Amino acid sequence: MAETRADVGNKRLFGMRCHFKRAVQTVVSLIILTSAYIFIRRAQWTEPMFQEARWIKYSTVPLNSSREPCPQDTVKNSLCLSISVRLLAGTILSEQRFLTVGLSSVKRKKESYLLSTLNSIFSQSSEKELSQMVVVVLLADFDSGWVQETLNNIVQQFSTRLSQGQLLVIHADQELYPPLTGLKRNFNDAPDRVTFRSKQNVDYAFLVDFSAGLSQYYIMLEDDVDCSKGFLTSIRGHIKSQGSSPWVTLEFSKLGYIGKLYRSMDLPQLAQFLYLFYQEMPCDFLLSHFRTLLMQDKSIRFRPSLFQHTGTYSSFQGTHNRLKDDDFQQDPADNPPADIHTDIKVFEKHSPDEAYSQGAGYFWGMVPIKKGNYFLIAFHEPVVLFHILIQTGLDGKDLLDSADVEVGEMILKTGSRVECTGNHILGSLQEGQFEQNHVKLNNSVLCLRIRVTADQSNWVIIKNIQVWTAEKKGEKSQTV
Repeated sequence: MAETRADVGNKRLFGMRCHFKRAVQTVVSLIILTSAYIFIRRAQWTEPMFQEARWIKYSTVPLNSSREPCPQDTVKNSLCLSISVRLLAGTILSEQRFLTVGLSSVKRKKESYLLSTLNSIFSQSSEKELSQMVVVVLLADFDSGWVQETLNNIVQQFSTRLSQGQLLVIHADQELYPPLTGLKRNFNDAPDRVTFRSKQNVDYAFLVDFSAGLSQYYIMLEDDVDCSKGFLTSIRGHIKSQGSSPWVTLEFSKLGYIGKLYRSMDLPQLAQFLYLFYQEMPCDFLLSHFRTLLMQDKSIRFRPSLFQHTGTYSSFQGTHNRLKDDDFQQDPADNPPADIHTDIKVFEKHSPDEAYSQGAGYFWGMVPIKKGNYFLIAFHEPVVLFHILIQTGLDGKDLLDSADVEVGEMILKTGSRVECTGNHILGSLQEGQFEQNHVKLNNSVLCLRIRVTADQSNWVIIKNIQVWTAEKKGEKSQTV
C-alpha cells in the first residue's frame, strides 16, 4: 500500500525526535566524561590546597587577571571552570561543612539587597548552625569599581564571618566568559534579555563549580531573599525524611531557582551542564532539565518555604518585581522525628506521614469515621511543646468536624493499636482547625493525638500538622 503524506510526515517527525534524543544522549555522555576528568583533577588539586587554611586579603587581590583566557569554544572552555574563579576574601577551611549557601550578585540600577540577604542568612542561624555552613558570594559584575566597593562593604560588615571560614567572596574576570552577544534568540527574547540570562547561567556555572567539595550539600539562593529561622536545621530534617529514596534536587521555595538543594557530588556535572547550554534557556529551565536528565521526574518541594524573595526591583533593567512566595514562614515548625499512626482507613497513597512531613502532600481518610478513631504522633524522644498548629480539609471540604487534641507522657502498644496515655486535653478543633501558642505543660510529652469525638459521614483530610518545641525555640533565639 502506498504511503500517504501523513505517513511520510510522521516518519520524518519520528526521525527528528530520534535524532534529537541521540544528540541529547551524546551531550550528556560528554558531560559525564568531562565531570569524571574534573573530579579526578579536583582530588589532585584539593589535597595540597586544604593542607593549610589560608586568609586572602581582599586589598592584595588585583581586579584585572593576567592569566591566559580560556578558549572561546564552550566545550573546551568548560574544562577551565575549576581554575577561572579567584577568591577575593575569606578563609577556606580543611574540614567539610554540612551546607554551602551559594548566591551570585551583580550591580543593580536601583536598589541593592546583597548585604541585607547576607545579614538574614547569618542572623537567622544559630552559632551551632553557622559552624556547619559556608556562604559563597560570587560578585559577578564586570564593573571593577562596583566589585571593589561591594567587597569593601562585605569585609567591613562581615569580617568575623570571613575570618571564621563562614563566608567566601569570589570573582571571575570578563575574559573568561564565553561570547555573550549574538546568541540564539530562543523564546523570542530580546537580544539584551538573551545576554542577561546567558551570562547568569555562566555565573552560576562558576559559582557551583567553585562550591563543589566545600560541604555535603549545596543550596542556591538569589541576592535578594529573607531566610526563615533555623533554615539549616529544617533542611537537615527534610533530607533525613527522604531516607534512602533517590533524589537530585530538593526544593525549599516555589520561586525560580531560589532554595534549590543539591548534593555536592552532583555539582561538577551541574556546572558543566549550565555552561554547555548557557545560551539555550533561562537558568530555572536548565535546572529542571538537569533534574529530569538524572532521572528525577517530579519536583520534591517542601512546605512551608524557607526563603522569601524580597527584591522590589529586578536585576535586569531595574524593572519592578512583585514575586512573593505565599508558602514562606519566618519561623517554620520543628516537627521532631516521630512515627505516625491512625486507625482511619487510608485512601490510596495519602498516607498518615503526609500530614506531618511538611511536604506538599496530605493524609486522606475514608469513611466510616467513628467516634473514638484517632490520629497519633509518637515522638522518638520526649519533647517540650511550645506551639501546635493543625489544619484539616482542603478548599473547605473534608474537614474533621469534631475532635479533641491531646498530649500524653507515655505510649502503649496493644496489638495493632497504639495508645497515648497519661493524657492532657489541650482543646478541640474549631471548623476543622486547631492552634495553640505558648503551650502550658509542666512535663515533656511523648505523643500528640487527634481523637474523633463524633461520627461523621464525609471523608477527612488532615492537611498539615506543625509542632514547635521549646528547646528548639530557645536554640533558634541565640542568633548573631
